[in-house]
Amino acid sequence: MADEQISLSSLIFVVVISGLAIRYFFFSGSTATQTAHRQSPRDAANAARAREAAVERIQQMFPQVDRRAILWDLQRTGGSVQATSERILSGRIETPPVTFQPPPPPSSPTPPAHAPIAKAPSKPAEPDLITRYNLQNKVEGSADDAADGKKGWSSNRDERQSALQRRRDEMILAARKKMEEKIRAEKEAGQSA
Repeated sequence: MADEQISLSSLIFVVVISGLAIRYFFFSGSTATQTAHRQSPRDAANAARAREAAVERIQQMFPQVDRRAILWDLQRTGGSVQATSERILSGRIETPPVTFQPPPPPSSPTPPAHAPIAKAPSKPAEPDLITRYNLQNKVEGSADDAADGKKGWSSNRDERQSALQRRRDEMILAARKKMEEKIRAEKEAGQSA
């Protein structure tokens, strides 16, 4: 037995492997936690926005499900909207434990009570299409009169522009005419009833 000796390279190999094994088994979970705590505020804000977008998508599909339950399931599935949706559809969504406290939903920032509230300038009402495109003189004429010479697509930019404007005007006038006929028919039906 005296002839058996451990070589230096074997000893170094065993020490390195055991050191890596100890690090892997005992310290691997803490590096993920440290990485999560070192997130920049921008990353945290992006994660919060992504989480809220996922909650919003699921609540649009399933309005009867509680926000807290959705957040709990998203946390358990790693943020997978598809997995959470499948759990809801199959009826396997779990109620979160009492100790689970989700972050509050983002709300619009409210100004302090003592800050004066600035009034937004009132936006003038949009005029109707007839006024906006100066079609008052064409209202009395027929929409069919405006379609004088229809040609194919022109290579001249100005001709194309004028053709498109003419077509827009025709569509607006035709829609107005159709709406007037519909209103007239409703009035006649109301009077005869």
